[in-house]
Amino acid sequence: MGGLTYACHPLDRRRAAFGPERLIELAPRLDIIETHNAWSEPAANRATGELCRDLGMVAATGSDAHAPHELGRTWMEIEPYADPRDFLRKLASARHVVTAESGTGWRARLRPARRA
Repeated sequence: MGGLTYACHPLDRRRAAFGPERLIELAPRLDIIETHNAWSEPAANRATGELCRDLGMVAATGSDAHAPHELGRTWMEIEPYADPRDFLRKLASARHVVTAESGTGWRARLRPARRA
């Protein structure tokens, strides 16, 4: 269908659906790995960034904003693109902008849910 696959906050201890081993298994089916999420703990973002580099994947930064006041913690600047493949190519060299507020909001400080 021409779309791209994006693993969002894959190693966030509260929101990830799987661990690093599963991310490695899924890597051949993924196009983009979010290596910085504004609401993930810095350690999770660093670990994801290292894994993304080790896998040779394209990295993305996500604001994960759900309300207007959450905008501006982090974003990406990318050149105009023509289609999904061009987007992926340009995303690989896009500028990641991460502010001091990124990773410090209330969602980043929540305690993990207990798993059964």
